[in-house]
Amino acid sequence: MVSFLDGHVTTCPHCWESIELTVDTSVAEQSYIEDCPVCCRPMLVSVRASGGEVDELRVESAA
Repeated sequence: MVSFLDGHVTTCPHCWESIELTVDTSVAEQSYIEDCPVCCRPMLVSVRASGGEVDELRVESAA
């Protein structure tokens, strides 16, 4: 079974802690708001993927 969920380590733009995000690579382009699991502040996550691989992952402050 092929999984399109992939874990990626990035840095929270608020608290600067390393966090792991689970990314759905079956969607070519997506943006969504996710709270940091450490400081609970909102982050704008933008992802571009192709062929089941993440091409670009950006995390910015959403507040």
